[in-house]
Amino acid sequence: MEKEEEIRIQCLGFYGIFRESFTITFFRRNKLFGQITIATIFPLSLIFLLHAHFFEFMETLISSEKIGFWLIKITYFIFFIALSMLSTSAVVYAVACSYTKKADITFVEVISVVPKVWKRVTVTLIWSFILVLVYNIIAFSILLPWLASINPSMTKTLLFGSLFALYMMGFVYISIVWHLASVVSVLEEDCGIEAMIKGKAMVKGKTVISFAVFLVMTSCFVLIDIVFQRFVVHGESFWSEIGYGIICFFLLSGFTLLGFVVQTLVYMVCKLNRREIIDESYLLGNHLEVYLGDYAALRSKDVKLEQVYVVN
Repeated sequence: MEKEEEIRIQCLGFYGIFRESFTITFFRRNKLFGQITIATIFPLSLIFLLHAHFFEFMETLISSEKIGFWLIKITYFIFFIALSMLSTSAVVYAVACSYTKKADITFVEVISVVPKVWKRVTVTLIWSFILVLVYNIIAFSILLPWLASINPSMTKTLLFGSLFALYMMGFVYISIVWHLASVVSVLEEDCGIEAMIKGKAMVKGKTVISFAVFLVMTSCFVLIDIVFQRFVVHGESFWSEIGYGIICFFLLSGFTLLGFVVQTLVYMVCKLNRREIIDESYLLGNHLEVYLGDYAALRSKDVKLEQVYVVN
C-alpha cells in the first residue's frame, strides 16, 4: 500500500468507511464479489432464513422428538459455521488484495485461500459464538427476573428501555471485537481468544466510529429479520410470503457482503490509527501470495510488525 493510500485509509470516518465499502463492493470489484456472493453468501443467507422460517416448527420437536430437534440444530450450526468461515475468508482476502499488487485477483485464487486459514477462522467464530451466548445468558438471567419483580408502570417501561439500550451497546461492542478478530484470523496468525484480545485492543482510538458503523449494520440486520418474521414466517398469504422472502433473501445477502467488506476496512483503519501495519512482504509472502505460488513463504519468526508514524 502506498503512503498516500495509507493516509487516506487512516483518515476514513463514518461516512468514508461506508463509501469506500460501497465502491469496492459494487464498482471496483463487483464481478469478483458477485462470484463470492453466489458461491458462499447466498447459501449462508438461505440456511439462515430457512432456520428462522422453520424455527417454530422445530420447537414443537422438543416435546415430541428431542433427538430430531438437536440433530437439526447441530446440523444447522455446522453448516452456518462452515459457510461463515468461507464467506469471511474470501471477502477479507479479496478486500486485502485490492490494496496490494494483487488487485486483479481472480475468484479461483480467492477460494484457494481457504485451506490455509479455515482452522484459524473457524476457531475464532466458535469462540465468538460462545462469547455472545455467555453474554446473553448473563444479561437475561439478571435483567428478566429483576424486571419481573417490578410493578408495571411508566418507570418500569423507562427502566426497560434504558437497560435494553445498555444491552445493545454491549452487544454491538462484542460484535465489533468479534468481527475484527475474524479479520485478524485471516490476515494474521492469531486466532480464537488471542485474535479477540487483539481486536479489542485495535478498537481503542476509533471506538466511536467503529461503534457507529457496526450499530448501523446491526440495525439493518435486525430490520431485515423483523420484516422476515412479520411478512414471511407470519405472513397472510402464500404469494406475499414468497415475494417478501425473496426480497429479504437478497437484502440479507447484500448486507452480509457489505458487512464483511466494512469489517475489513474498519480493521485497516484501526490498524493504521495505531500506527501499525503488517509489512507488505509479510502479507504477500505469508498470507496471500503463498497460496498462489508466486512467492516463497516467509517464516513468521523472520518477519516483524513495523511501527509506522503517519503524519496527518
